[in-house]
Amino acid sequence: MPDRSGGGVPADGTPGRHGQMGADPRRWKALAVCLIAGFVTWLDISIVNVALPSIRVALDAPPSALQWVVSGYAFAFGLLLVPAGRFGDTHGRRNVFLFGAALFALASAAAGAAPESSWLITARVVQGAAAGVIAPQVTGLIQQLFQGAERGRAFGLLGATMSISTAVGPLLGGLLIQFSGQREGWRHVLHVSIPISLIAMVLAYRYVPGRPAGKRQRESMDPVGVLLLAAGVLLLILPLVEGRAWPGQGKWLLILAGAVVLTGFVGWERWYGRRHDPIVDLSLFRRGSYALGTLLALLYFGGFTAIFFIVTQYLQEGLHYSALRAGWVSAAFALGSALSAALGGRVVVRFGRPLVVFGLVLVTLGLGATEPATRLVSGQNAAWAIAAPLFVAGVGNGLIVSPNQTLTLSAVPVAEAGVAGGVLQMGQRIGASVGIAAVGSAHGIYAASFQQALLVNIMFVLAALAAGVADVFVERRAVRRPG
Repeated sequence: MPDRSGGGVPADGTPGRHGQMGADPRRWKALAVCLIAGFVTWLDISIVNVALPSIRVALDAPPSALQWVVSGYAFAFGLLLVPAGRFGDTHGRRNVFLFGAALFALASAAAGAAPESSWLITARVVQGAAAGVIAPQVTGLIQQLFQGAERGRAFGLLGATMSISTAVGPLLGGLLIQFSGQREGWRHVLHVSIPISLIAMVLAYRYVPGRPAGKRQRESMDPVGVLLLAAGVLLLILPLVEGRAWPGQGKWLLILAGAVVLTGFVGWERWYGRRHDPIVDLSLFRRGSYALGTLLALLYFGGFTAIFFIVTQYLQEGLHYSALRAGWVSAAFALGSALSAALGGRVVVRFGRPLVVFGLVLVTLGLGATEPATRLVSGQNAAWAIAAPLFVAGVGNGLIVSPNQTLTLSAVPVAEAGVAGGVLQMGQRIGASVGIAAVGSAHGIYAASFQQALLVNIMFVLAALAAGVADVFVERRAVRRPG
């Protein structure tokens, strides 16, 4: 049976004690290219957060526009993952990777040159779409080039890179604004991706293998499914992002309309899947661990990605911190993630889903202690009080992202791993865009907004915790079941 992930086990060998027989000798260099690409695409999710106050002043941007700068990127990122993964299967991952990196660099240049907010939003959406083109090529290449324990190590490194890049983004953005000035520094924040993308392109051309022979051609990209999914998620996000700009209560009917469209999407995918390859293979969700792991990822990223949005906004707009000082607070989360991510990748096979549940408990405790800390230590000393619980949350985060990806995909046959990985990442990105929109809808004085938004974050994480606990019970019941 052909490997739908675009790779598979080498035909001439099995893993040895020190590596893979018949494996591509360039695989670790190719992985380095993948990690660079993963770093820059995830960096651009959070690095822009500390630049939002400068963007607001420079472009006279309303609050809803600032939310779209962040959530528009995550929204487009999520929607392109599965179609781009399929296109990589058909046309070769290196070619699609190079196209995505070039588009990412161009969109970054356009975003940094934006003369007004609508231009910036459009560029950020294109930038997110380019990230969505790159990401499935990265996971597909790991599936193609690695197997056994090496594949686990590769995914662990990717997960650590994702966690750390998202967390250090505010710090790097703060440094750029500090040295470039508040008025124009945000442009350098958006331009920082250009040289990294160009480096990734050069290295990819040299080290990433081209299209393997004998690839199975796909009949359709399921454009109706893509449009239905995009429309449904957009209808869910709109009233959250535009809540303050649109008067009246009728806007909340859009959420109901979004639910109807998404129900239609599920029906279409079932019908279309009987004849062709749908955009989302619904049969994947018949595997309980995959379904619960994907749900956990969607809910957790709804809270995790939005943490940096609300913390940096509160510190800069509410407490009048500089962009650099606000970024230093986020570094506490990054340090916690860095310390635990490598460990999580090594012990996940031993501990399984309870490890992810423990990480979620730590994140819940860390976030739960953040707001009380601001009341105990107020004013300019609040940063130190926030940093400690964010460090705890960061430790928890390192035990969640990569281990959950490893466990969720382990329930899927290798032949379906490419599609399954794309769907999992799509859930993460859609969750991120909904979460950012949800916390951005909190309003009032900055302290009250911070409290409301943190509560939303905690609710997302608690919902993810419930999914994780449910998976533990499902797994134990399956083990006890005779036969």
